[in-house]
Amino acid sequence: MAGRGAVPGPDGLARCPWGLEAESMADYRAYHDTEWGRPVRGDDALYERICLEAFQSGLSWLTILRRREGFRAAFAGFSIEKVAAFTEEDAERLLADPGIIRNRAKIAAAIGNAKVAAAWGPGELTELVWSYAPEARPVPRTAADVPAVTPESTALSKELRRRGFRFVGPTTAYALMQACGLVNDHLADCHVRAAH
Repeated sequence: MAGRGAVPGPDGLARCPWGLEAESMADYRAYHDTEWGRPVRGDDALYERICLEAFQSGLSWLTILRRREGFRAAFAGFSIEKVAAFTEEDAERLLADPGIIRNRAKIAAAIGNAKVAAAWGPGELTELVWSYAPEARPVPRTAADVPAVTPESTALSKELRRRGFRFVGPTTAYALMQACGLVNDHLADCHVRAAH
C-alpha cells in the first residue's frame, strides 16, 4: 500500500488506503472519516490518545479501536486526575481486564504518565504537545510520502520523556501528531483532506 494514492471506497469517496482495509473497513473508515487528523485539544483528550498510541505499539490499530470503550471504562474515561490516583491494586485489576491490552509495562506507563501530567497546570499538556506542530509541508500524494518519524516527533518524544513520560518514542509521537491533527497526512485526493 506504500505507493498507493487515495482509493475509492464502496460509497465512491476516495480515502487513504489504510481507511479501506478489507477485514475491518467499517471500523477503519469511520475512524478515518470522522476522527483521524482532526485537531484534538484538552489535556484528558490528549492523554487518552497518548495512552492508546502507546498501547498500539507493536499491534494493529484495529485492535485498539475495537477495545477503545473497554480502555475508557478501565481508565476512568482517561481522566488524568483519576488515573493519577490509581494504586497497585488498580494496576492488578487492569492486568486482569479482558477489555484492554493486558501489558504490564504499558499499563504502568499509562498510570505513570497520568501522575506526571497531574502535577502540571491545566492546559500544560495541550500546550506542550501543540508546541511541536510542524510548519506546513508538502501534501502527501501516496502513502509512501507519509513519514513514520519527523524531527518534530523526535523532539516531542524527547521532551515528553525528559519530563517523565514513558512509551512515547518518536514513532508513537508521530502517530499521535497524525491522529490529533498536528499534521494533516490525509492524501491529496482523500475526500477528508478538504475538511481540515
